Amino acid sequence: MTEVETDLYSIKDKMYAAADCIIFGFDSGKLKLLVFKRRVEPLKGEWSLIGSFVRLEEDVAEAAKRVLKEITGLENVFMEQLKTYGKADRDPGFRCLSIAQYALIRINEYDEELVEKHGAHWYDIGAVPDLVLDHNKMVQDALERLKRKARHQPIGFELLPEKFTIPQLQQLYEVIYQKELDSRNFRKKLLSLKVLIKLDEKDKTSSRRGAFLYKFDYENYHKLVKSGYNFEIS
Repeated sequence: MTEVETDLYSIKDKMYAAADCIIFGFDSGKLKLLVFKRRVEPLKGEWSLIGSFVRLEEDVAEAAKRVLKEITGLENVFMEQLKTYGKADRDPGFRCLSIAQYALIRINEYDEELVEKHGAHWYDIGAVPDLVLDHNKMVQDALERLKRKARHQPIGFELLPEKFTIPQLQQLYEVIYQKELDSRNFRKKLLSLKVLIKLDEKDKTSSRRGAFLYKFDYENYHKLVKSGYNFEIS
């Protein structure tokens, strides 16, 4: 190590690292975002993404998983690092980098009592209140990532309950893509992917005839991923 590099470790300037989580859910045909009101200054009482400072002994990814579990009670959900936000003036409280992560959860599985305890609320993605700092930018970036990823990977299954109908899945992808999809083409393409298991059950909540329920075939999906299969749906 050179003398110059050795001197770098003697610098006493401090900087925090935060893990901010963009938590998406899907319910009643709407893509939703989980946010809460800050309980500390600065900007106490303003709407914010859910996050925490990274502890000294934590990896950034572990900090994000901790935050998600503390707020929703969920573990082992889809979570991916988005990007780092590091403008010098992004946080008026102190110099702070934020490594944002976005998560997709099944909205019917989270712990409602925990969410209420932390004062968190679900908002339709089109009606999210103005957020603090650069959190609006984080949400927009996460939506763009989700849209790109959904074109080549069946990521939408992470937002649906274990059993779902094809119309429900189409509705989800229409929300993600922000456009209507042709039902016949969507069904044909989806079934050709061979990642669905048809069940002997029907959902009759929207009609007397009902629609068959399906499950996601994770085993076959992982085999196709290894083979380099293209999952583009639209």
